[in-house]
Amino acid sequence: MPKKEIIDMLNRALEMEHQAFVQYLSHAELVEGLNSEPIIAGLKEIANDEKGHQEKIKELVGSYLGGVPSMGIAKTESAKTIEQILKANLKGEIEAVDFYAKVMEKVKEDKKDLPYMFLKLEHEVRHIIMDEQEHIMELKTLLGMR
Repeated sequence: MPKKEIIDMLNRALEMEHQAFVQYLSHAELVEGLNSEPIIAGLKEIANDEKGHQEKIKELVGSYLGGVPSMGIAKTESAKTIEQILKANLKGEIEAVDFYAKVMEKVKEDKKDLPYMFLKLEHEVRHIIMDEQEHIMELKTLLGMR
């Protein structure tokens, strides 16, 4: 059942997006000190992107694939210092890109079984990957890791 496998993968991605949204907003509240405003703004901006990813995935699971979007949440990672916060979220973004690459492979593998939804699935997953790659770059910049 190709659609069920994709629904399961997208629901796992949705749980990761729920986690990322909550984690970014919570971590933004912990940042303090000199020059903290741009970091707080960056974390909140990424959280907003993650919220958008949630909406896209819910639509793909529900409207396009006929599944039920997950209400679960992946495990959050606590952090206290700015460096810990940025590294924890960088790790999460890298894991997200790697996972979405697997979703993309599965969507392409099952293309023939998704005649009226393939392009939408492929388009949305590709755009989420691009956003997550941008987040990696932004977090590396904040960490001075270019």
